[in-house]
Amino acid sequence: VSDVDRSVEFFSKVLSFEKVSEIEVAGSEYERLQGVFGARMRIARMRLGDEFIDLTEYLTPKGRPIPADSRSNDQWFQHIAIVVSDMDRAYQQLRAHKVQHTSTGPQRIPESNKAAAGIKAFYFKGPDGHNLELIYFPSGKGKPKWQQANGRVFLGIDHTAIPVSETARSLSFYRDILGMKLVGESENYGHEQEHLNNVFGSRVRISGLRARSGPGVEFLDYLTPRNGRPMPPDTRANDLWHWQTAIRVGRADVAAEKLNNARVRFISSGVAKI
Repeated sequence: VSDVDRSVEFFSKVLSFEKVSEIEVAGSEYERLQGVFGARMRIARMRLGDEFIDLTEYLTPKGRPIPADSRSNDQWFQHIAIVVSDMDRAYQQLRAHKVQHTSTGPQRIPESNKAAAGIKAFYFKGPDGHNLELIYFPSGKGKPKWQQANGRVFLGIDHTAIPVSETARSLSFYRDILGMKLVGESENYGHEQEHLNNVFGSRVRISGLRARSGPGVEFLDYLTPRNGRPMPPDTRANDLWHWQTAIRVGRADVAAEKLNNARVRFISSGVAKI
């Protein structure tokens, strides 16, 4: 984020997140971890329900902003899906704070899509232009805990979604190398999908993966249109379009060796001790 204080206020006042910590970090191990020389960062950890998001401001060096013409099928698109108990109330909360739309309005997945029927969703933007999603699960859809609102409107984070250029290739990484489990698939298209992601003619193959706990990862494979732009090859962790998903492992050195043997491209120069 470009300004931690502004983003903390947004996530707190608009989306009911709670700030649980803030640190300022610098030094060779953080440079090693992020692949950014001279990095000095403010990191605020925010909590909603059982899930967390870290908001990171690079004091040095400053990165590049999100391109103003970004679209939902560009490869640098990513969002977190924030679960709500009442879509109408949540949407009105966003309208009251004049939040920028991505979707034209909340959309309900039709009954013709059996895997996702009845789910309501809405895309919008944070202060720096990051895409975010509100998602409502009707009875029988999503995790059982999302049906336990206890009077709250904003409940937690269900997943993070990323466009992929080829589902099979991404499955070979997230499932076969990282060990996540494929838990659901659907193909979304039509009026509702076009107005959800604001991409005309969109037909999206969606694959949901999960580990034993925590939020899931959702692939968005745009079958049409195929004109989404690739991730800039010079992307760095201080660029504002950069997201990173933290996956907890038993031993970082063992996991890194497995990734190295699979010839995965590294950003960190090695395992950092922070």
